[in-house]
Amino acid sequence: MAITAALVKELRDSTGAGMMDAKKALTETEGDMEAAVDWLRTKGLAKAAKKSGRTAAEGLVAVKVEGGVGVAVEVNSETDFVGKNAEFQAMVSGVADVAVTCADTDALAAADMGGKSVADTITAKVATIGENMSLRRMARLEGASVVSYVHNAAADGMGKIGVLVALSAENEAFGKQVAMHVAAVNPASLSEADLDASVVEKEKTVQMDIARESGKPEAVIEKMIVGRMKKFMAEVTLLNQAFVVNPDLTVEAAAKEAGVEITGFVRLEVGEGIEKKEENFAEEVAATLKG
Repeated sequence: MAITAALVKELRDSTGAGMMDAKKALTETEGDMEAAVDWLRTKGLAKAAKKSGRTAAEGLVAVKVEGGVGVAVEVNSETDFVGKNAEFQAMVSGVADVAVTCADTDALAAADMGGKSVADTITAKVATIGENMSLRRMARLEGASVVSYVHNAAADGMGKIGVLVALSAENEAFGKQVAMHVAAVNPASLSEADLDASVVEKEKTVQMDIARESGKPEAVIEKMIVGRMKKFMAEVTLLNQAFVVNPDLTVEAAAKEAGVEITGFVRLEVGEGIEKKEENFAEEVAATLKG
């Protein structure tokens, strides 16, 4: 029986197995779908399907810099325990190595990693480690010089927060300080010009509403808003923030003193924006007892 792409896809969708594993299972069983599922189960490759519905909000962010290119990659797992697993760490490190040659997350997922795609490599690891995992995102940054920093490092080049900073010229020490600042303060954008217009408009609306509560004339309120928005920009844009190393200077002023210009940054934090399911052990036990 011919093993078609549609048949492989059907088996992948039902078991969560990798593409090559699904194809091999169908080949070994001459296209018998049920037998192929059993074949995958005996090899431990169908476990991933049972894990795929679980929330994966832990894991690691890995950073890698080669020349003027830096990448940060987030690979999630269900528990923090897996993030400390040497096998998982080795896989994440390998994914980061591949990411340097990729433009975005989709390209990375499809990229070759030791004979399998990155996506299939992660799926196979789900089966062996026993937790749901996912390649969540990657970010790429280019510049004359790119410096990386990892906060709460679990292993070399990976941890809970990964930061990349692009500079106009080499200055490793200063770049590292800026990267640590970004990790701690989490700016929304590099400058006012890069800030999402909807974020600015929303903040301005909020400040206008607050000011109007004072009952002051509109002309006075307009002047109040100018000052408040300037303060807002100083809080959320990297170049306007007070530098953590020397709060008397803005980050932009500190860069000028260091003889460089900051041209971009990336900050990825594990599980950022993922809604984690809150477990209530007492309720879980009660539900079990009720049948």
